[in-house]
Amino acid sequence: MGSARSEGGPERDQDPAGALGWDEGLYEGRDAAVETGRAKVPGQRGTGDAGGADGEGDTEPEDPDERPDRDSGTPVGVPEQPGPPAGESGPGRRRPEAAGEGQEAPGEAPGDAPEEAAEAAKPGKPKRRKRRILAWTAAGLALTLVAAGTAGWFYYQHLNDNLDRKPLHIGKSRAPEPTPNAAGQTPLNILLIGSDARDSEENQRLGGARETFGGPALADVQMLLHLSADRSNMSVISMPRDTLLKIPECTDPEDGKVYPATVGTRMTNQTLMRGGPGCTVATWEELTGIRIDHFMMVDFAGVVSMADAIGGVPVCVDANLHSRTSDGKGSGLKLKKGTTEIKGEDALAWLRTRYGFGDGSDIARAKAQHMYMNSLVRKLRENTGLSSPNKLRNLAEEATEALTVDEELASVAELYALAEELKKVAPNRTTMATMPWIWSPSDRNRVEPKPDDAEQLFRLVREDIALDGRDGDSPSPSPSEDETSEDPAADPAEIAVLVRNGTGSPVAAPVAGRASDLVKLLTEAGFTRATADQNQVENREETAILYPSAELEGDAQSVAEALGMPLGTVRKSAEVSGVTLEIGADWTEGDTFPKPKKGDNEPPDSAEALNGSDDTACMEVDPAFTW
Repeated sequence: MGSARSEGGPERDQDPAGALGWDEGLYEGRDAAVETGRAKVPGQRGTGDAGGADGEGDTEPEDPDERPDRDSGTPVGVPEQPGPPAGESGPGRRRPEAAGEGQEAPGEAPGDAPEEAAEAAKPGKPKRRKRRILAWTAAGLALTLVAAGTAGWFYYQHLNDNLDRKPLHIGKSRAPEPTPNAAGQTPLNILLIGSDARDSEENQRLGGARETFGGPALADVQMLLHLSADRSNMSVISMPRDTLLKIPECTDPEDGKVYPATVGTRMTNQTLMRGGPGCTVATWEELTGIRIDHFMMVDFAGVVSMADAIGGVPVCVDANLHSRTSDGKGSGLKLKKGTTEIKGEDALAWLRTRYGFGDGSDIARAKAQHMYMNSLVRKLRENTGLSSPNKLRNLAEEATEALTVDEELASVAELYALAEELKKVAPNRTTMATMPWIWSPSDRNRVEPKPDDAEQLFRLVREDIALDGRDGDSPSPSPSEDETSEDPAADPAEIAVLVRNGTGSPVAAPVAGRASDLVKLLTEAGFTRATADQNQVENREETAILYPSAELEGDAQSVAEALGMPLGTVRKSAEVSGVTLEIGADWTEGDTFPKPKKGDNEPPDSAEALNGSDDTACMEVDPAFTW
């Protein structure tokens, strides 16, 4: 997909319509010519074939039903089925196979060919009428194929047009691109946003709060989905909507209005009203240092319609629940103790419930959302209730109408490719977590990121380390520590080393003078040509020694050895012109390179990680809300 830096993903020219399992129901009323001509279109069944038919915006189409083989070819002289306009990949398009090789050309009854041969053998027998019949048959079939292909293409375009699209990032600066792993793969980060917009009668009915009808929407649900570079694991981090943080400058793409960076802190859900979802993305990047590739946003009505299309998601409560206070507050959700499949408005109520879950805070609500997401992913992977092509079509229709996505993700083909990437991860390698938080000293009803623990969690995502602990204590694959270069190193006094200070982080400024400290250390080790870079450089999580070409690898490893750094920190990079030491946030003080501490690559307990395969999780019900 476009910017989804996927590895081993689906081919870009595949048939999105067919891959989604769409059937003849897609073309009802549009392609009677197909039935008349008995021509088959990709994704369409022939006569006698059987068939008929909050996740917060993240849908995952399953593999299609097996389709019967084509039973007809194309006679000589029939033009190739026209595809979509130039430049498009042509969903639903296949090249008709040539007649022959045991196939009978459409328009000819069995035995026509031998009879024609016999007629042709008779002297003086005219062949023009037979050829004219074949020509008309071929022309009719060509028109049939055109009609069928056009119907499929227009439906595909219809789904694309359903999608609302917005710019990905409307802030002033971006987080750095992630470093590829040893195989050249990079992770994929998607921000999932749940909007509380009351911009329609349906959203108003579902959301209540009549006084806010038509007002600016708030981003009440925010989840960062991280898909690892090797597609082996996935992490999802929720940020409570009551989180206070600084919001960066954002520019509304529609009217050009500039929203200055906030001086103090604001609730994170206000980012959506400062130019749209692109400001929510910009805020996440500034806080976490994580580069976000895409966003997907859904509103109240979208959650309901998609939940109905999916057909129900199992959730559990440890006691009878009724989320309603004496003065009428609460989601109104009413469930019996145990597991219940919820859909539609009950699904929305589950995702919005605070009163009745745990301590009634937004933190408890985040846990309930994690349980719902885990159940949703398991159901989609198992294809439960979605085996019918008509149900898949309905899900595609509801999903595309419900979603607002960034411009690069705004097509059915891109969404399908994304779903295929997500399907590579097994539920037991999926981890749901909540951003570690503390009660805000300035407002006891709000929370703030817990300084050390939140940064620890964000670092694991930046470094592409699985939150389930199965990556061990090493980051993404890197060169072996004993992999010494065959290139001989020059004398240290001849090696020019540029030292850059990248010790800053999203929550801390760079350590002043750190580059000069390391220059002094290198000079004492004999690297007299070491100099400090006076230009401002990007923050780096890890210290690394970079070199541009093979003939300098030995020199770079010589620098690593002098500083006591493992050879795994030496990397080839096209972004440097000579041996370059980039000091990261992991080495902010001292002359000795720090060794990783045990447990550094595990999420803090305060993240309350939940494994995606845990189908025994049950929400704790506040005794004041039982019945």
